[in-house]
Amino acid sequence: MARTALPVADSDILSTHDRLTFQAGKINYQIATAGGKSVYTVTDGAKSMSAPLTWLFGDGHIGQSYLFERDGNFYESRASYFGTVQGLDFTPGRKLTDPQSLEQAMARPVVGDEVVRCFACHATGSTIGDKLDRSRVIPGISCEACHGPGLKHSLAQRMASAEGQVLENDQKTDLIFDPAKLSPADAVDFCGSCHGTWWDVKLAPPVGIANVRSQPYRLEKSRCWGKNGDARLTCVACHDPHQQLVRDTASYDKNCLSCHLAASSTKPSPDHPGPACKVSAKDCASCHMPKYELGDFHYKFADHNIRVVKPDAPYPE
Repeated sequence: MARTALPVADSDILSTHDRLTFQAGKINYQIATAGGKSVYTVTDGAKSMSAPLTWLFGDGHIGQSYLFERDGNFYESRASYFGTVQGLDFTPGRKLTDPQSLEQAMARPVVGDEVVRCFACHATGSTIGDKLDRSRVIPGISCEACHGPGLKHSLAQRMASAEGQVLENDQKTDLIFDPAKLSPADAVDFCGSCHGTWWDVKLAPPVGIANVRSQPYRLEKSRCWGKNGDARLTCVACHDPHQQLVRDTASYDKNCLSCHLAASSTKPSPDHPGPACKVSAKDCASCHMPKYELGDFHYKFADHNIRVVKPDAPYPE
């Protein structure tokens, strides 16, 4: 998460690709990088428009999108980089088959609440009084993005250390917010503030299969979740936000088996109420969290609606 938003000059993707391009109809899109600067150019063969890119979003494993600035405003490029194709294509949801102008083909403005939300979820300390403060933006998700301001915490720890003490991990004594102490429902909503809560989907729905990217929403639809949730099923129960995302599905078996029985001969208990799988006790997520490809992203996303998947069953909204 530390690389979810960076100045374009820090892009590993662009620094190793001096020229990226793709063609859509009569429009050619190009990002050329040299000397630590990346210039985005769009041409229809008769006219061209260019702008230096300033910000990137995404580490490039799935994709990487770009912003440039003009007259004090942000614009999102129509072209993004995708890891699976090792090249450019339309930014998800921004494809235009018949642009009305070269300006429209090049980018779209990102203003108001949208630009605030973009930086709030991808960077740290960007918002002051519900407005974007460019002078304070810390690239990526740092400690304070989740734990809140850390000055008092740092001072308290230093004072305790000077006195030979160690403060307990408690919000009242070490003066820092700890999301791990939230209730299951609040913890999932906390992560969902950027990754998509139940209410985000219901009020402004990504319709159909597109909501597979709203993992907290999908998780709360799982039968395992129950009415009030379970601490063994929160986002951070499986994903350590301080570590790189683990992509090997088998590594999550231990999480499944913290609720489910490993053998059908064992009787359910309060600690393990989930029945044993009739097929296997290994690589659980590969069956019970199927992956769905979103064409705009050129990527398959794991569905966090944990369930028994029946052959040819439609995607459950």
